[in-house]
Amino acid sequence: MEPLEYDALKASLQKGPLMNYIRPFAEIRLTDISTVGGKNASIGQMISQLSAQGIRIPDGFAITTDAYWYVIDRNGLRRPIQRLLATLGDTYTLEQLQQAGSQLRALIEQATIPDDLARQILAAYDALSQQYGVKTCDVAVRSSATAEDLPTASFAGQQETYLNIAGHTQLLQAVIKSMASLFTDRAIVYRTEQKIAHDKVALSVGVQKMVRSDKASAGVAFSIDTETGYKDAIIINGSYGLGELVVKGSVVPDEYIIHKPTLSQGYASIIRKRLGEKTVRMIYVNHADEPTAIEPVPRELQQQFSLTDAELVELATYVLAIEAYYSTLKNCWSPMDIEWAKDGVDGLLYIVQARPETIHLKRTVHTLYRLASPHPTIITTGQSIGQRIAAGRVKVIHDVKNIDEVVEGDIIVTQMTNPDWVPVMKRAAALITAQGGRTCHAAIVSRELEIPALVGVHNAFDSLRDGMQVTIDCSKGTTGYVYEGILPFETDQLEIPDIQLPLTLYVNCADPDRAFTLCQLPVDGVGLARIEFIITNNIGVHPMACAHPERVDAATATLLSAKKGPYPTPADFYTQTLAQGIGMIAAAFYPRPVIVRLSDFKTNEYRNLLGGTFFEAVEENTMLGFRGAARFYDAAFTDAFALECSALQIVRNHMGLTNVVVMIPFVRTTKEAELVLQEMARQGLTRGQNDLAVFMMCEIPSNALLIEQFAHYFDGFSIGSNDLTQLTLGVDRDAPQLSRLFDERDPAVKLLISRAIAGAHKAGKPIGICGQGPSDYPEFADFLIDAKIDSLSLNDDSIVPFLMRVHQRKV
Repeated sequence: MEPLEYDALKASLQKGPLMNYIRPFAEIRLTDISTVGGKNASIGQMISQLSAQGIRIPDGFAITTDAYWYVIDRNGLRRPIQRLLATLGDTYTLEQLQQAGSQLRALIEQATIPDDLARQILAAYDALSQQYGVKTCDVAVRSSATAEDLPTASFAGQQETYLNIAGHTQLLQAVIKSMASLFTDRAIVYRTEQKIAHDKVALSVGVQKMVRSDKASAGVAFSIDTETGYKDAIIINGSYGLGELVVKGSVVPDEYIIHKPTLSQGYASIIRKRLGEKTVRMIYVNHADEPTAIEPVPRELQQQFSLTDAELVELATYVLAIEAYYSTLKNCWSPMDIEWAKDGVDGLLYIVQARPETIHLKRTVHTLYRLASPHPTIITTGQSIGQRIAAGRVKVIHDVKNIDEVVEGDIIVTQMTNPDWVPVMKRAAALITAQGGRTCHAAIVSRELEIPALVGVHNAFDSLRDGMQVTIDCSKGTTGYVYEGILPFETDQLEIPDIQLPLTLYVNCADPDRAFTLCQLPVDGVGLARIEFIITNNIGVHPMACAHPERVDAATATLLSAKKGPYPTPADFYTQTLAQGIGMIAAAFYPRPVIVRLSDFKTNEYRNLLGGTFFEAVEENTMLGFRGAARFYDAAFTDAFALECSALQIVRNHMGLTNVVVMIPFVRTTKEAELVLQEMARQGLTRGQNDLAVFMMCEIPSNALLIEQFAHYFDGFSIGSNDLTQLTLGVDRDAPQLSRLFDERDPAVKLLISRAIAGAHKAGKPIGICGQGPSDYPEFADFLIDAKIDSLSLNDDSIVPFLMRVHQRKV
């Protein structure tokens, strides 16, 4: 299909002057912002420069800013517009803003498009229809202002978009409405705050062929993690139907995360797939006044992902190419905010818009928030936006007409925001919405305004009432919390000095949702990634129940079927979810090493998982029972262990995250070491193959005493000071009455640790520590350094204090 040609359009005119108000997208470049606005300039640049790379962008044309001024002047609107704007000044009330905005839009909507301009618009539209082989092409009519999507200023949804516009009459009506949307309330506020003179801004209108995503899916993509600023992730949100509902937050979309570095190496590096709700979709209807409608999504479709893995990889490749192109063009990194759509007729993926993501480019100081209350009472949870904490009074707003009831410092609770809410959101301390995902309007604007938000809080109206005093905590990863009461919290803005350490410094990371934040700490990787956290929080099912669902009762089988969601079998659900959890952590720190410890649940912990009672005995002393390495080669558990091994193969071989080091817990004897390695090899994980390193937890006295013999089987060691202490001192660390005796600093424990370090070094193997001790006791960390340990892996809240203390010792 050939792009729209200027000469063909000009030749198609039957009468009137030479065309000077229409620019085909293929002719437009970023240098044309002054005549076609930021949005149209970006589309034109992509069509001309990226189509050759196989990136599909629907064609169309821009109606220039000269056309906007032509309409304004032919209808004598300059002075009336200036008079209305003068009533606002630099400061104004919400009521004044709404009144002036309404009157300004009405002025333009009542204007007439001059005949010669109308002929040019319709001639361009007819040529576009001919290009696509139809009589009346379905198009999207989008505004493109000269003061939007700028390199340092961008704001969501300033002007209006009109979808499924077809035919001459609808097109001209949509064009004039689009011009009028230059004066939406939020656009007026935006320009005032950016100190952009209203009379210096004009509006171009983009007319673009629609993608039939009403028959498939659509959404948005970012080439950066919008919460943490992590650079190496592509975030894709998608839902069924036209993409407008994703942007507006009317649905909770599917969320996918792809790792850029390994994607560039040719891997299908999908490190997260999270199923959304997708309860409704926007579709085409044949009504002149309402060309789109919203309908329910069938239940079976809601339970499926809106994109296949192959489509995700293709779309992520487009995003990567667009980011690379704009970064080269600007001679600096340029993360992108992209809208995509899948056509349900031809089955292909298209890029419909792209603009710079400016929030993280502008951010130079990162503030760390930390709740000071140790045991807050949780009211509800949602998707976390903003990595901040705020406290205040709840204000429930059911209707936009009541938004003027919000006062400074309120926490707004509502169904969903739209761009008209922006002036009021500026007063709020935080925002809670019942709908939406991380890329909806409420989320984007909350980031712009630097206030925390929770979106997709389904029980918001049931759990939160007017006047309640609450605290919103968005500092703990992708899940945010609403707590009872006004709770104290702390903030830190620390400059960490450049310190040369005598060892390797790792961080402990168990929660995949926090990985993109923790990877920005000044550490060399992850010394302990415990997969029990992923199994408990993300899976919640006993692995044997997933491997053998036929061995559980009917009630458990029903729950298990619901748990597996879109995956074909419970085993697929377990393996994929575990792989994605490990993959998130490994990708965040890539290419730094991430030491993943295999499962070390005790029998009581396994019994608490769904289906656990069918596979686990009741033990008197779980600390010394059926745990760790003993499970992995036992016939009662090998099918479960196979799921762990399969997950690790996905992470290393399919995601390309070969920075993952496997660590075996609680290896009692060298014979056990041999048996576990044999079982791993049987399951496709062979030590040394594809650079696979296998470490062992040194947490039993036999490990420290025979460290040189164990070194024949492993590539390195990590001391688990918790188990080593309890087994050396004979203290059950779960027994509160014995807690006074549990101390890693005991001479006997330190003697074993010193023995382990010396023996590992003699065998030429690295050894570190990942237990709690160095995080709790600075003097214990000093002892380890003096003992020439190779690495410390600390809890994340201990990293900065540890570095500052080492720095102060050196000064």
